[in-house]
Amino acid sequence: MKTNTKKYIVFTIILMVLVVFIGFVEKKHSEKRLANIQVKVNAIADVYFVDEKEILEKLKTEFPLLNTGISMTELNFNKIEKKVENHPFVKNSEVFADLKGNVWIEIDQYKPMARIVRPMAADGYISSEGIILPTSPRYTTRVLTLEGAYAERLLQEEDLTEKHSDILELIRFIEKDEFWKAQITGLEITKKGDIKLFQQVGKQVIEFGNAQDIEEKFKKIMLFYDEILPAKGWNTYSRVSVKYKDQIICE
Repeated sequence: MKTNTKKYIVFTIILMVLVVFIGFVEKKHSEKRLANIQVKVNAIADVYFVDEKEILEKLKTEFPLLNTGISMTELNFNKIEKKVENHPFVKNSEVFADLKGNVWIEIDQYKPMARIVRPMAADGYISSEGIILPTSPRYTTRVLTLEGAYAERLLQEEDLTEKHSDILELIRFIEKDEFWKAQITGLEITKKGDIKLFQQVGKQVIEFGNAQDIEEKFKKIMLFYDEILPAKGWNTYSRVSVKYKDQIICE
């Protein structure tokens, strides 16, 4: 009986200490004032579409009270995060405060891996996740270009991962391989999805066919580079087709 009584007393004391501690922390938090706002954009090579100063200016326009000295209790971190994520190139944001009263806004960017080119309208990017992004008047980046009727239709989508996974797979294959990323500069995709590849070195247009059997077709293109071109010369052919199974057609 005495043992149970002692346990109850100890539990009550611990609970009281915890309540006092929580109250102390909440009081300190309510007294804390905003010291500074720091925006950090996590770097990706050759991607500068999210500007720290631009983000900060937009936040101060949207939240006029967001100034040094404001009580931290006045800040709604969820609303700040949602506003930051309205930027088309912001993939994710996290807003948090440190013990000194600084508010940190940490941003992950979308990385463009291809650019859809339209002669009569604005271009757009495809991110590495398959998300359609607008272009920026401030920055550009060197990526694979897509053109043609099919490519232009892609800009009507928001996310290509479901309906156009084959095209995404082809773009990713080129993006991830250092040689093909340097050698293949653009794709032309017709309304029916027939693809032509354009090269950095070599005048030949490579008829790729649809975005199927990707690895096999690139092996045939490499065979063309390694065995046919050295024997016949770089300027012998203007058209190369790898669209048919087990065939390389050169004209």
